[in-house]
Amino acid sequence: MKMKIKNLTPHSVTILGGDSPLAIPSEGIARVGQTREQVGTIAGVPVYRSTYGAVTGLPEQRDGIALLVSALVRMACPGRADLYSPGELARDAAGQPVGCRGLEGAV
Repeated sequence: MKMKIKNLTPHSVTILGGDSPLAIPSEGIARVGQTREQVGTIAGVPVYRSTYGAVTGLPEQRDGIALLVSALVRMACPGRADLYSPGELARDAAGQPVGCRGLEGAV
């Protein structure tokens, strides 16, 4: 069965490393709730602790659909085999991001 990739990050993602670059536009946003609490300061700079909560914007798992999400969303849902996140960042000669090298996730 051929898989379709649905991008649930807030921006288009270009995946390198296949037959040719694959640009996937955003089709929605899956996020993890976050609460930040200041826990101190170091040299006058505030230090925060983040607590992560529920995932929003993530549809139910469906056959034939791979969901491209942030690494944080993927790690917050360890039981989901359909979640992938962008792989290693690829940069051009000037150091500007041009895409990612493959995907991270279970196969």
